[in-house]
Amino acid sequence: MIRVLIVEDQSIVRQGIKMILEQNELFSVVGEAENGLVAIDFLENHLVDVALMDIRMPKMNGIEAAHKMKERWPNIKILILTTFNDEEYALQALKLGVDGFLLKTSDGHKLIHSINSCLEGGMAIHEQVAAKVLPRLLEKPEIDSIDIHLTPRELEITKLIGRGKTNKEIASELYLSIGTVKNHLTQILQKLGLRDRTQLAIFAIKHDLL
Repeated sequence: MIRVLIVEDQSIVRQGIKMILEQNELFSVVGEAENGLVAIDFLENHLVDVALMDIRMPKMNGIEAAHKMKERWPNIKILILTTFNDEEYALQALKLGVDGFLLKTSDGHKLIHSINSCLEGGMAIHEQVAAKVLPRLLEKPEIDSIDIHLTPRELEITKLIGRGKTNKEIASELYLSIGTVKNHLTQILQKLGLRDRTQLAIFAIKHDLL
């Protein structure tokens, strides 16, 4: 069972998301929060696999909450869910290492697919957001130019991550176990001095590895 926390200040929107998720027997909405502060308090005493996070909320917004959650509970996947197609919000969220950025105009099928992608190690970014954010990342990269000292296998995995592939998809394509892919990913991040999968995807794009 996938445990979901919905962080959204509008009650009617929370209920709508909850209804979509609970139509699928794999999901269980274990908590609802009207702002980031309530979400942080909830996580002190409850286990959650993924948090669906709005951005503009009173008391503590989604960016602040995502920052605190990634520091304290790094294993929780965070999917930003908002009506605002604003690249500045997306850039801030991606820099924090969130696992996806989805517009509320998306349908239920896309929401389910995006959550599953995040849980499998992928990075779900709405097409409209990606179209604005990727050029900005390339113009002002977060990662300095560094030498690439990767094995052929590590380079293959880096390319696939740059293309948005999940660990499961990479394992299938390269005929490896998911555990082996995770081990390679850890080694790659250490070699390149990168923090997370998001930075590695940016690295692959910036260095034209795709």
